[in-house]
Order: sequence, then structure tokens, then C-alpha cells
Amino acid sequence: METLLFLFPQFNFLAPKEEAYFKMLGPEDLQTPRMKDDTTRLDRKSRLSLFLTKSGSHENVSPDKRANTSPNNISLEAALKWSESFEELLKHSDGVETFSQFLRTEFSEENIEFWLACEEYKTIDSETKLLSKAKYIYAVFIESDAPKEVNIDYSTKMDIQKNISHPTKSCFEAAQVKVYSLMKKDCYPRFLASDIYLRITKKKAPGATMFRRRSRSCVFNERGEPTSEPSAW
Repeated sequence: METLLFLFPQFNFLAPKEEAYFKMLGPEDLQTPRMKDDTTRLDRKSRLSLFLTKSGSHENVSPDKRANTSPNNISLEAALKWSESFEELLKHSDGVETFSQFLRTEFSEENIEFWLACEEYKTIDSETKLLSKAKYIYAVFIESDAPKEVNIDYSTKMDIQKNISHPTKSCFEAAQVKVYSLMKKDCYPRFLASDIYLRITKKKAPGATMFRRRSRSCVFNERGEPTSEPSAW
């Protein structure tokens, strides 16, 4: 099976599942998206959800990658670089996988999966593959009641729907920018304060001073150790 070249080669795990996805769908599913009745939409959503669950694509990472990624395999230097910027985090395969693990705890892993799918999509040169990949992304992440529907505004969603039959490489750019901004401004700060990230850095640097920002304030106990006040959120 031909595997598409990913912008980040270490994340090249979406393409092999796409072919299986389209074999599962019938000809009617590959037509230009249009308004459907509730029964048809729910049936299609059930089929997509079943496929994604069986294929493991809901975790957006290969079994080998999941098995090899653990705090013991991540250097302190690499983990600390992730805190420099969101862009720095996305440069590292372990950073993306660890961030994905965090998003799964918040039930929002569709955001990073969509962003990675768009990055891969922009590397496709074949018009045929571009069309099939565009329809795949639309069906899984964009369409109303899609199994992994991302949170984008109605106008952006409608623009994608209008162009999906003749997609360009910039077809999902507006939606990708919105999802990226959401992850950077909302999810990324919480990731840096999460148990998942702090476990890695604390394990590699015993005794290091680490601040966990669960609320807007940070207090210290009598031993001078930082503690967090109960979150008001």
C-alpha cells in the first residue's frame, strides 16, 4: 500500500488508514457533501465511528509509537524545550504524542488529529489523492455530526463544503488556523501545568522547582514548596 509523505515524517500514520476508510464507504458517500436527513446522517456517523474505533485512528498514533513513548524515553532537555513555545512542542514527535495524550484526557484529541491531517493534506500532489483526502477530512472532522467534529464557526464550515468537490491545498487552511490558535491559547498552557508534562520533567530532574498553574494564583507552604489553591473553574 502506498503511504503518503508526511510533512513531519515521524507522524506518517494517517495515510494507510485512509484507503481502508474509502473501501468501507459506498459510492454515495464519496459524492459532493449535501444536506441529508437525520436517519442517513446518524447511520453514516455510526459507520465512521465504528471504523475509527476498530482502526485505532481515534488515537492518531501507531501502536509502535504508543508503546515506545514514555517518560523514560524522553530526555529532560527535549521536554523542557516544549515549554519554550507551542511551535517548539510541535517540532518533536514525542512532544506531539505527549500533547495528544493530554488532549485525550480532555476529550479534545480531534484538534491535534485534524491539524496533523491538514499538514499531511498540504503535501499531496496528486489531484485524485487530494480529492479523496479532502473528502476524508471533511467526513471525519468538518461535517455536522462528524465523529470527530472540530469546533469551527459556521461560515468557515460552509466555505469548506462549497469547495470540497474541487479542493485546493488551501481548502482547510482557515479551519486549521482556528484550531491551531485554540490549541495554542487554550490547551497548550494547561498541558504545561498538567500531570502528564510535570511527571516527565520531575522524573528527570528530582528536586527541581516546578510550578503547576491550576489557578491564577500560586501559594507556598511553610517549607517553601509551591502549592496551588483550589481552582475556581
